[in-house]
Amino acid sequence: MSNNQVDNMSFLEHLEELRWHILRSMFAIIVTGIACFIMKDFIVDTILFGPMDPSFPTYEFLCKAARSIGVETNFCGDKFNFTIISETLMGQFSAHFWSSIYAGFIISFPYVLYEFWRFISPGLLQNEKNNSKGFIFICSFLFFLGVLFGYYIIVPISLNFFGNYELYSGIDNLPKISDYLGFVTAPSIACGIMFELPIIIFFLTRIGVVTPKSLIKYRKYAILIVLIIAAIITPPDVFSQIIVAVPVMILYQISIFISRLVLKKQNK
Repeated sequence: MSNNQVDNMSFLEHLEELRWHILRSMFAIIVTGIACFIMKDFIVDTILFGPMDPSFPTYEFLCKAARSIGVETNFCGDKFNFTIISETLMGQFSAHFWSSIYAGFIISFPYVLYEFWRFISPGLLQNEKNNSKGFIFICSFLFFLGVLFGYYIIVPISLNFFGNYELYSGIDNLPKISDYLGFVTAPSIACGIMFELPIIIFFLTRIGVVTPKSLIKYRKYAILIVLIIAAIITPPDVFSQIIVAVPVMILYQISIFISRLVLKKQNK
């Protein structure tokens, strides 16, 4: 679709165009989710319940690291101090279904970006399209990097903390399967979205909402927001919050650099 055609479209026609892009994205997520549903052994047994295995790579690494400096840690345990239960007849099927949908969304993310790009690209000038080459690849890379960070860092550390936390020896931990599903998927997807920060700053700079000076000026507030987010998605200990906060602040500094480059090109 050319720029002239886009200019001649009414508001309702734009909404209709957007609707089809959203429907195609949802269809891709559903189809991928069905494939993930069929691949139960891998998606559920290996991925979803992977952090429940004491031999999970994160636990082995942290266990060896702790032992090398002579520190006692729960990462070297052989099991967790809780049992996951299903309180409803459809509990396990529901967990299977939603874990497949979440996996379908993560895997289909590049295609969802592609549909988003197809919607906005006709309204861009040719030089803007040239400057935005690699948009889908970079966004997808950052998203997958964030998901892996959440899954291999945030989830196992949080699970180890809460799973072995004991207030009183007479209390048994019996979390529902739906709680465990959210415990694994929410931090992973949240980190994937958080890692899109440089891309968000890129576009906000392009449209004049933020500048490098404003990013530097409000950096202390950004640090506070990052720490609050880290406190929400991690256990209530300083170590885990630092693990989340450090990479996000690095991304924030990269975003300032990107903002400077964008502004420099616009001034030229």
